[in-house]
Amino acid sequence: MKKLVYLKDVVTLQLDKEKCIACGMCTKVCPHEVFEITNRKAEIVNRDQCMECGACAKNCASEALSVKTGVGCAAGIIKGVLKGTEPTCSCSGSSACC
Repeated sequence: MKKLVYLKDVVTLQLDKEKCIACGMCTKVCPHEVFEITNRKAEIVNRDQCMECGACAKNCASEALSVKTGVGCAAGIIKGVLKGTEPTCSCSGSSACC
């Protein structure tokens, strides 16, 4: 099955590797395999597959992860489907959406 890309290069997901303690919780709770643990640190390996649910940030004991849940990107996809147009995000390609 092809992995879904919500909108390219607009995800709000941020990782502070300095704070990361490599507990691996992000890899366990992420429904889209966005993370891997490499060299004792979490790494974002599939950023565009992040659906900004916030599970990773809510379960990160060291607060190394942040994501703005419920921002315009998911809404842009839904509006595109409902209107029959291309999905859009008010961020227009910015890596720090909304």
